[in-house]
Amino acid sequence: MLPLDQVERRPKGGSFSRRKRRPSFSIISVKNRRKMGFNCSILTSLVKYSFLLFIIVSTNLVTLFLTTSNDLESSCLVNFQAKTISIAELKISNQTQTTGPTLDSLDKPGVDNLPSELVTFAYGQKLPFGYNPFYGTDTIYSPIGLMCARYKSDIQKYMSYDVNGSCPNDETVAQKLLLKGCEPLPRRRCHPAAASEYDEPIPYPQCQWTTPPDSSVVWKAYSCKNYTCLVNRRLEKGSDDCKDCFWLDGLERYRWLPRRRPIQLEFTLDEVLALKKRGTVRIGLDIGGGAGTFAVRMSERNITIVTTSMNFNAPFNNFIASRGVIPMFITISQRLPFFDNTLDIVHSMHVISNWIPPVQLQFLLFDIYRVLRPGGLFWLDRFFCEVTQWKVIYKPMIESIGFEKKKWVKGWKLDQPTVEEIYLSAVLQKPLQNSWRID
Repeated sequence: MLPLDQVERRPKGGSFSRRKRRPSFSIISVKNRRKMGFNCSILTSLVKYSFLLFIIVSTNLVTLFLTTSNDLESSCLVNFQAKTISIAELKISNQTQTTGPTLDSLDKPGVDNLPSELVTFAYGQKLPFGYNPFYGTDTIYSPIGLMCARYKSDIQKYMSYDVNGSCPNDETVAQKLLLKGCEPLPRRRCHPAAASEYDEPIPYPQCQWTTPPDSSVVWKAYSCKNYTCLVNRRLEKGSDDCKDCFWLDGLERYRWLPRRRPIQLEFTLDEVLALKKRGTVRIGLDIGGGAGTFAVRMSERNITIVTTSMNFNAPFNNFIASRGVIPMFITISQRLPFFDNTLDIVHSMHVISNWIPPVQLQFLLFDIYRVLRPGGLFWLDRFFCEVTQWKVIYKPMIESIGFEKKKWVKGWKLDQPTVEEIYLSAVLQKPLQNSWRID
């Protein structure tokens, strides 16, 4: 029997047949061999050079493809040169690349009446890697307040600047927009105004009770041009907000501490903290916290407090930061930027009162309830309203939110002799159990 390597496969429709194996080589003359060797060397060289040429061309094509396909990403990450996109380009881009509501849906004013930088910021942009399941879309939008488009002259001033240049020194315009409902403000691509000779801050903890250097503030927006003026403002007549807040050796030093003659409406820090197990009040919020003294006093007890404040004719946010605690520049109308059930305590003194429209106040109280953890405390420090409003509006409103009363004290507010007003100081607790469903 023949070895397996000498047996041919059976042809289709045929049978096996045995044939003599042909030699795998032929006899070639020496002359022909030399000629063939020369031709083979030429052929081999051509193959090599062709292969190298193919690699070079392929590499260039791949490079060109990657460069063009990543044009958007490279322009964002590498090339930071200023480039202003025209309104017409944005409209075309919006029609072809974005979905959902855009600034085109605002009737008054239309897109053509808005600053180009505002439109550039607000229009939806495609995510580089397509659909994102966390976003639930393939397009990302930058949020701005609805009212930003309603105040054309103010938003025009705020968003008119040279990209990559200096921002206008327009703190007053920005704050007015926030108070009118243009919140959050759109981001800008410019450098904010700052003191030309900024000094390093006073070290912690000395900074908590030391007036900061004047160089930490840009004073253009304020009637006072230094901290000495602000400290002395307490001696002047007028109705400036928090007149004595900057006098750290005065009333600020004694707020929320025990007094020789206790005032019924004033609770001390330790009195309120004693309502909870030691160490369970760790983080919180002070709404409208003036100069940040509440946060400073709480930091002395290893409790971190974020302080919201506006800059009403004084650099409150700068002052708070200079004391080594955290300021937050948002209005009373803004949704609190904290997740549900996370804060241990929320405090507010004098700010939450009857000057806020009742419906808006109710939204605010529910928002405070939302961010407090179960068992968290809401310290309502000297809420005030007219006597006639108390029983009809505010008492039912506060009691309807779902808080448990831990402290509840009322007293007369006597600084307005022509109007009968009352104070309420209360410590309210979000229920520790079943805080979600209130019967």
